[in-house]
Amino acid sequence: MKKARPSLGFTLVEMLVAIALMALMGVMAWRGISGMQGAQIRLTQHTDDTLALQAGLGQWAADLDALALQANTPSLAWDGRVLRVLRRGSAAPGDGLRVVGWSQRQVDGSTQWLRWQSLPLRSRAELDAAWTQAARWGQNPSNEDRLREVRISPLSQWQIFYYRNNSWTNPQSSASAADTNALPEGVRLVLTLPAGQAISGVLTRDWARTEGSTPP
Repeated sequence: MKKARPSLGFTLVEMLVAIALMALMGVMAWRGISGMQGAQIRLTQHTDDTLALQAGLGQWAADLDALALQANTPSLAWDGRVLRVLRRGSAAPGDGLRVVGWSQRQVDGSTQWLRWQSLPLRSRAELDAAWTQAARWGQNPSNEDRLREVRISPLSQWQIFYYRNNSWTNPQSSASAADTNALPEGVRLVLTLPAGQAISGVLTRDWARTEGSTPP
């Protein structure tokens, strides 16, 4: 009579080894997925930061291209903190002149490059008030002022230069002060972008005034 063969199966040790291997593979797979998610988040943030900066630089050029001349009112002014621009509105009906301000300020713990824009201006009184408001916004903004500002990009510092008499000069220098109300031939923007951003280091953009940028 043949002896019955014992049934085949896993021993306790083999089961424990299999469970340990499965747990290890699960941890490795989770780390891989987590790493991929982190890389995707960083890539998305990098792309968003780059697009925001590009949009800001595009808006900067558009504001200067739309410079408007108005009697007894400066079209461009730099006080060391805020660059104010009097610009034409869009082609939409009722969109008149606007005052735009560019500045930097601490927002939520980081220094940001900011843009502010007034409502459409329909009277001389509104223009004068918006011009003053833009300067105040750059130093001590009210809650209403903050509602009309847009964050562009983190910033370490920025500088503005005017091109006059065949050279770039500080708009607040004594030579430029004599032509406070005269438009420069060009404006140079120098941004110092902090490390750890999509784009870091010093970024320079020059704008040249053309005949079409300041129509009568």
